Amino acid sequence: MKCIINRRAEFSASHRYWLPELSEAENTEKFGLCACAPGHGHNYVLYVSMVGDLDQYGMVLNLSDVKQVIAREVTRQLDFSYLNHAWEEFQQTLPTTENITRVIWQRLADHLPLVRIQLFEHPELWAEYEGNGMEAYLTVSTHFSAAHRLALPHLTLEQNSEIYGKCARVNGHGHNYHLEVTIKGKIDPRTGMIADLGAFQKAIEDSVIEPFDHTFLNKDISYFEQVVPTAENIAIHIRDLLQPPIQEIGAKLHKVKLIESPNNSCEVYATEEEVLPWSQPVQEAVTA
Repeated sequence: MKCIINRRAEFSASHRYWLPELSEAENTEKFGLCACAPGHGHNYVLYVSMVGDLDQYGMVLNLSDVKQVIAREVTRQLDFSYLNHAWEEFQQTLPTTENITRVIWQRLADHLPLVRIQLFEHPELWAEYEGNGMEAYLTVSTHFSAAHRLALPHLTLEQNSEIYGKCARVNGHGHNYHLEVTIKGKIDPRTGMIADLGAFQKAIEDSVIEPFDHTFLNKDISYFEQVVPTAENIAIHIRDLLQPPIQEIGAKLHKVKLIESPNNSCEVYATEEEVLPWSQPVQEAVTA
C-alpha cells in the first residue's frame, strides 16, 4: 500500500532580488522593496513529502534518517545564510520562494522518494514544486469580511430553513473569509519568478478583496442576486473573476481555496483536469 509521509523543517535566511545587469532604478521598478540593500530575511518553513510502500515495521522511511538527510542537504547549509551566495544555483536564478523550492527538490531528489516540496516564506505566501522541470506553484493568502444569506428566492422561509438551517435567517450573518489563490507557471530562469508577485497580489486585491470586503454579498455583488452565496458558489465566482487578470500577468490560475470558518472550507480548480489527481486518493500520513 502506497503512503505519503511529510516531514517539517525550518531555517532562517536572507535574500535580495537584484540583477547586476539592471540599473538600480530598473531593479527597484522590477522588484520594489525586495531590491533594497542589503536584503531582507524570513523564517522559512519547509515541508518535504515522500511516497513509498509500508515496510514490515509499518513505515515508509525511517524518519530519523529523513531528518538527517534534510538537515545535511538543506537546512544546515541554508540556516542563517544569505541565500544569493549560499548555493551556486542562486547565482544564475534569484532565490525567490518558488525557485528555492525547486532547488531544494534537486538537492533532495537523489536521497528521498519525493512527491512534493512546499516552502512557506511566511504564512501568507508559499510555493510548491513537484519535480516538473521549471513548473511550480505559488500561493497568496489574504482575507475579506462579508455577510450573506443562504436562501432560494422562490422558497418560503420555512423551506429555506429546512435546507440551509440558521443560514436562511432573513437578516443574514457574516464571516471573516480567508482566501488562498494558487497560480502555476514556469519559473523564469533569471528572475526566479512565475509571475510578478506585486502584480499577482494586485490582481487579487482589485478583482476580489476591494469589491467583496465589508459587503452584504446578496445585495452588493450582482452575481449573487440570482446565485445563492454558499462558500462553494463564492469560490467559483472568485475563480472566474481571477482567470483574466492572472492570464494577463503571464501565469495560469490553478486553485482557489475559500475558508469560511475554521470548520468549513472549499476548493475549486481552474479546470476539471486539475482535480483528476485527487480522484485516486493515496493514504497520507502526517508526521510531526
